[in-house]
Amino acid sequence: MGFFDFLLWMLWIYLVIVCIWIFVWIFIDIFRDHTLNGWAKALWVIFLIVLPFLGALIYLIARGGSMAKRQAADAQAAAQANADYIRSVAGGAPSPAAEIERAQGLLSSGAISQTEFDALKAKALA
Repeated sequence: MGFFDFLLWMLWIYLVIVCIWIFVWIFIDIFRDHTLNGWAKALWVIFLIVLPFLGALIYLIARGGSMAKRQAADAQAAAQANADYIRSVAGGAPSPAAEIERAQGLLSSGAISQTEFDALKAKALA
């Protein structure tokens, strides 16, 4: 086996892996799509099993744009959920009402004067 035979085998292996990857993404997209009903999903799956390359090509032409939009929407929803989770765990900045309540507690305990309380209240409301 020569060097060019080795390169040819590597090319074929690469193409097989790419085809499998495309089929997996198409099947994932079929079952994630909420606009397709069960019969349409079943027909696409049967079409992809009976005529895999033609079915994949037709699916990518017919539904490729919406496939990208769904993937972008899923990524955006995941990022938003992640940001919400981080905000809930971190606690975020205290609200003005919580700051005023904390200052009121300090005023009632005698730790700060009325003028300091007014300054803290104005700062919290600003």
